[in-house]
Amino acid sequence: MTKEEFLRIAGTRYDELQALNKLDNFYDYEKGFVSIWQSLGRSVLEKNIGELPNDKRKKKPHDPGSGDNK
Repeated sequence: MTKEEFLRIAGTRYDELQALNKLDNFYDYEKGFVSIWQSLGRSVLEKNIGELPNDKRKKKPHDPGSGDNK
């Protein structure tokens, strides 16, 4: 990912971050802030390593040649 790509992705969330400043309730501000940054983080991660699977618990297929014979 280039710096320009990151800035473009982050720029798409700028207006949402600024809208949080209009909230009077700190709890709602914090909740919205965390949600925006988690979503932004996921977008950056997917851009860097590829799309994430829907089921994070799904195991990779067993590789019998891995030497892990427990």
